[in-house]
Amino acid sequence: MPKSTSTTAAERLSTFIKSAVSPFHTVEESAKLLKKAGFSELDPLGNSGKWKLSAGGKYYVIPYKTALFAFTIPGSNKKRGLHIAAAHTDFPCLHVKPRAELESGGYMRVNTEVYGGPILNTWLDRPLSLAGRVILRSNDIYAPHEVLLDIKKPILTIPNLAVHYNREVNDGIKLSKQNDMLPIMGMINDAFNKDSYFIDFIANEIKEERENILDFDLYVYNAEEPRFVGISGDMLSSPRLDNITSCLALTEGIIDPEDEGGIDLIALFDNEEIGSMTKQGADSALLEMQLHRIYEALGKKPADLDEDIRKGFFLSVDVAHALHPAHAGKYDPVNNMRMGDGVTFKLSANQRYTYDSVAVAALQQLCDGKGIRYRKFVNNSDMPGGHTLGPILSSRLPMYTVDIGVPILAMHSAREVMGAADQEELVKLMKAFF
Repeated sequence: MPKSTSTTAAERLSTFIKSAVSPFHTVEESAKLLKKAGFSELDPLGNSGKWKLSAGGKYYVIPYKTALFAFTIPGSNKKRGLHIAAAHTDFPCLHVKPRAELESGGYMRVNTEVYGGPILNTWLDRPLSLAGRVILRSNDIYAPHEVLLDIKKPILTIPNLAVHYNREVNDGIKLSKQNDMLPIMGMINDAFNKDSYFIDFIANEIKEERENILDFDLYVYNAEEPRFVGISGDMLSSPRLDNITSCLALTEGIIDPEDEGGIDLIALFDNEEIGSMTKQGADSALLEMQLHRIYEALGKKPADLDEDIRKGFFLSVDVAHALHPAHAGKYDPVNNMRMGDGVTFKLSANQRYTYDSVAVAALQQLCDGKGIRYRKFVNNSDMPGGHTLGPILSSRLPMYTVDIGVPILAMHSAREVMGAADQEELVKLMKAFF
């Protein structure tokens, strides 16, 4: 990949988000960037035996279709332990249920369940689409065929009830996840079978017989494109800033590092929004398995990995809360972030974010030396905030760890907003870290 100078980091992010419409597609698009930059793909199952790695090599592996690891091996000039950064590929949204058809009042509705913790009413009255994977019959029953799917056009919408029938709507209403959050796909007519319109549509899109479709893993996503907003165009309004901002920054950082000092690795995990307790989530043995395979392939002993972990550094990279001008009382009065302040250091004495003052001080020195803007963020003591990958991963790999990310508004909305310049600072930090 050429040096990232022709466009701003926010412009590259805007382009990337248009294609990163599901965790599957985020991994696919990240892999395209890595491959273009000369990274070699490794077999996740190791069917060809032990990985063959070389000094100066660049590699990536996709153990599951929504998780990706990329790493680089230094030449002879090894100066430090492991440097690892992690982010997540999933986002709060709607997920289609297996029996998706739910005809009502002559309308074709799609039966969904809520994934993660979205702000439900932000999904209403928007153009929506579908993306994910479809699973097909194969000759090997334990290896069914997988097909990625992105409809790419707005085929769904969830309409509000008119104010005339809901006079209290502006006072706030509770939405039913089972009834109010079901998208409309169209109107039933002679061209559609009311019992199979959804599966018929999917079969037609992938050019397969309906009987060959065994299952699917499809997400409803906001089909609106990112836009630069504000009087100076200094804000980016976009779906999926949480956490595509981090996925792309990690990928660009490991592609274009400042030097080679040790083994560098990025980990893009799935399922952070629902707790990470899955085989492709951060609360699994997946990262440790990749590290053991890397060190085995390099002819190193378990003690070598232990030593590099002890001397290493970990960054948990996820979005942070920017100060909302209408609700400043929700934030700590002085330890807060504004969009445009740069990279957020997310601190929590209760370890909701990983906190170690030595690690924070080390990262401060790195940022100060490279002219990277940052501020420290702590939640209002009456507002506990959310969790991140940091505490999970640092408990499994006892390394110095800091939680960081770009500050955004409207987190978990169908459309979020960030300061455009903050993405540049995050990318600069990732390149300096590697």
